[in-house]
This record gives sequence, structure tokens and C-alpha cells, in this order.
Amino acid sequence: MAPRVLICSTIVWAHDDVKSLLGDIAEVVYVDSPDRKSFLAEFKPGGKYAGAIGIYRENSSSTKLGVFDKELIEGLPSSVKWIAHNGAGYDPVDVHACIAKGIYLSNTPGAVDDATATTALYLLLSTLRQYSIAERSLRALKWKPQGLNNISHDITGRTLAILGLGGIGLRLAELVQSFPMRVIYHSRNKNPKAPSYCEYFENVDDLLAQADVLSVHVPLRPETVGLVGEEWIRKLKPKSVIINTARGKVIDEEALIRALEDGHVAAAGLDVFPNEPEVNPRLLEFPQVTLLPHMGTENQDSQRKMEVRALTNLRDFLTTGQGKDLVLEYQKANIAVKVNSKL
Repeated sequence: MAPRVLICSTIVWAHDDVKSLLGDIAEVVYVDSPDRKSFLAEFKPGGKYAGAIGIYRENSSSTKLGVFDKELIEGLPSSVKWIAHNGAGYDPVDVHACIAKGIYLSNTPGAVDDATATTALYLLLSTLRQYSIAERSLRALKWKPQGLNNISHDITGRTLAILGLGGIGLRLAELVQSFPMRVIYHSRNKNPKAPSYCEYFENVDDLLAQADVLSVHVPLRPETVGLVGEEWIRKLKPKSVIINTARGKVIDEEALIRALEDGHVAAAGLDVFPNEPEVNPRLLEFPQVTLLPHMGTENQDSQRKMEVRALTNLRDFLTTGQGKDLVLEYQKANIAVKVNSKL
């Protein structure tokens, strides 16, 4: 009997890929449970999800099932061994509960790099040149706002500080070379893949002091909540710009608002917010702030790549016993994947 895998979200773009990647090696079951209780109940013997060993999930599934928190993970049967999350950020899944349960978790790094980096680039351009307020003024038939030249700047020669030089940060660093910008970065460790034009700063204070633009690209984990807070924001060069395409909770929103109010931060470009889809109305009061409704990967090309990559992780698990995109916590814990590849 072919192993059973669950598609716990709507496949939007990769319908044919489900068949080509999984059709010959697995029984694919599409989850249609109306709520969490019904979902977990179907794993019981005789249920339509009974014996499932792999789950594909995407954030839209949370509307019915909620996030994959500790309660849900603990409610899964021991047959489940792999969760393929569609997304680079995997904070909607309790990775520590997965580790405790013996379930492996993968994400989709790489597939989101270009789309998220181009979103960051747009926010960078909009905030330095103040294009967003200019467009809003034009749409209101007021032409060009007075004094806009006093708060806008050229991009060429300015210093971009990247906080977290992973795939997205690297792609952004590459994109801004077209101006060019000076690129400096801080990560947990120096990135061996970083090109020569990326200067590593081990000391984050030194990085902040030189930044004209700070672009945030760190994952949301307990230790990164509020990472960019009052202390770091005040160490930024006066009149700097903050860009965030990572997760809203990585920045202390109240500290950012205070810095915008007193002018220490000249502008901000935000694609993510702490309590999405809610947006703090105080942010709407700043005309120099560019706001997007989490548009990072909101295009069909990137979304298809993400779906395919998540499905490929499931296929690789089924055929070799291990997907390629096991998330960082398993690597840090030095947890080896030891499963029978002949499932």
C-alpha cells in the first residue's frame, strides 16, 4: 500500500506537480476538515487521514485548523513523520513540539528569495525617494507635495545595512549593486557565500552607526522577538530608514513609532506587521512611511516555486528518507533523520 500524505491547504499553482511528484509513490489525500477537532479525529483508525506519514501545509490552512501549535502537533498520531511547510518563515509551526514528537519539519528557502528581495528593494526606493507619498498626492489631484526634495535622497553611494545575510539578504545585496550601494551586514556568523562587496560587521553597534538604511531579514524565533528595539534603533545613524520584510514582531513597533515621531528615523518601509492583518493605525499617520499588506511573495511565479519546493521535500522524504530543507533547529540540535526510505 502506498504511504498516505495529506495536502492540508489549497494547491493554487502546482496541481500537475502534485501528480508528477507524488502521484506514483503516495496516496494523496486532500484535507477538507472544517475545524481542528474534526481534523484530528480523522487520524483515528478507519478515518480518512489514518496512517498518514506526511503533511503539506501552508498558512491559509490556519483559517480552519489554526496554526500548527503544540496542541495540534501533540494531537497528531505517531505515524506522522514529516511536515512540509510552504514558506521560508515557519513560525506558524511549533518546531520544538515537532522535535519532541519525532516529526521533521521542512520549509522553502530559496523559493522566496527573489520576490522578497524585490519587495525590500521597492520599499528602499520608495522610502529614500518618497515615491509613496508622491503617488498618494497625485491620486488626490494635488500634484507634487511641497518640500518633498527636503526629505528624499538618491540611492547611489548610500550604505545599506542588512541584518541577516541569508538567501533574501544576499539577493537584495546583489540587486542594489546596480546603483551601487555600499553593503554591510551582521549575521550570527560571517556568511562564507557573501561576495566581496558585502562587508561583515561582527559588532552590531558599529553596523547600526554606519547605516543609511537598515533592512531586516532575520527569522522570527523567541530570541528575535523585539530584536530591533529601542536600544538598536537609537544606535542607528540619525535620519536613517528601516525596512522590514521579515516578520513584524522582530521590530519593537512602539520603539519604531517613537523614533518616527521624534525624527530619529526618517522613514520606514514595512511589508509585515506584528498582528496581521491588523495594522497599528498610528503608522498611518506618517506620510513618509511606505506600507504594504505582506506582499513579499504575492505573485504566481514565486508561489508556484514555493508549492513545488514543499512538495519536493515530501517526495524526497518518501523516496530517500530525508527532505533537503530540514529547518535550522534540527541542525542546531544535531538531530539526524533516520527513517526507512522504503516506506
